[in-house]
Amino acid sequence: MSVPFAIIAGVGPGTGAAVARKFSAAYPVALLARNPANYEDTVRDIQASGGKAIGISTDVSDSRSVSDAVTQTQQAFGSTCAAAVFNVGGKFVRKPFLDLSLEEFESGWEVNGRGAFLFSHAILPLLLQSTQQSTRPPTLIFTGATASLKGSAQFAAFSTGKFAKRSLAQSLAREFGPKGVHVAHVNIDGVIDIERTKEWMKDAGEDAKIKPEAIADAYWHLHTQPRTCFTQEMDIRPCVEKW
Repeated sequence: MSVPFAIIAGVGPGTGAAVARKFSAAYPVALLARNPANYEDTVRDIQASGGKAIGISTDVSDSRSVSDAVTQTQQAFGSTCAAAVFNVGGKFVRKPFLDLSLEEFESGWEVNGRGAFLFSHAILPLLLQSTQQSTRPPTLIFTGATASLKGSAQFAAFSTGKFAKRSLAQSLAREFGPKGVHVAHVNIDGVIDIERTKEWMKDAGEDAKIKPEAIADAYWHLHTQPRTCFTQEMDIRPCVEKW
């Protein structure tokens, strides 16, 4: 029997895990990450709290890996996709442009451009066929960053991929919004409060970092918007962030 499910690509200890937990309160969830260690604890937590969750090791830059992940999700939950989140960050490279290798430059595109394309191409058919079955508009959300809107010095590799993902989100929103699929891009403009950033900005005050749970709440809000009120792009930043 097919039940509405959510699928989150790019699950780690921060935003991905928080989004998975938030959506698991309403749907079975499939958690995708290249390294199983990134999703195993979250899968166990969701299952322990009574939710349904599976984890699938996935390389989003590989078409066969993405296709297999979506197939495994369908085998577990059916073909009614209520929500899909592309939260893969990609390799962070910051160095002078003339010091960049071609491999380093393409690393940003491989995940944020190619990966976003492969994920969208695989999951949009399921979102489309869910428009008449889901109680909420089927939703595709892309996680962006400051570099999605601003190509800073020495960020050529990172920002190029982020720009590509944002552009893809805009194009898909214009094509699939009229068909009932809500496509949104979220610009995360600030430091996310996770273990890895614990020592960052220690003197900036308690409002200086973004809580992953707050991001998850914003994503859920996007998912629950009616067809008459789709938000295509959202900026999220701490109140003290300079922008």
